[in-house]
Amino acid sequence: MFQGETAITVDDKGRLAIPTAYRELVARECGSRLVVAYNPFEAGCLWIFPQDEWERVRDQVNALPSVKAVHRDLQRKLVGAAAHVEPDGASRILLPASQRASAGIEKKAVLLGMDNKFELWSEQAHLSRIRQTIEEDQVSDDMAELKL
Repeated sequence: MFQGETAITVDDKGRLAIPTAYRELVARECGSRLVVAYNPFEAGCLWIFPQDEWERVRDQVNALPSVKAVHRDLQRKLVGAAAHVEPDGASRILLPASQRASAGIEKKAVLLGMDNKFELWSEQAHLSRIRQTIEEDQVSDDMAELKL
């Protein structure tokens, strides 16, 4: 559904404009209802889900037994801190200040379309990750089967 990399500017109030290329798709697919959550696996990044996709992920995460600390941590980061957002008349969404601060997202950011969700990276975190190469010893069996 979502694909591509877009340089984004976050304004002084913490708003970002949904790129023109995604506006109609976001409106059609989720009625412009989005959810912003922490990325529990990578620093410097937030996840932005369409509402329906978010509900699927939320239900899976909440179904994990909360007796394990790692499950509670995942539930806390994904579900407990999730913020529902909708674009304003200028197609901007307001990112919660706590999430922006945690991810280090300031003026410049990068929005990646990752099929079922967006990743919103601080510009520096994105540059750092994208400059890293995948070393041969990191290639999984599944990756080795790809015809790239």
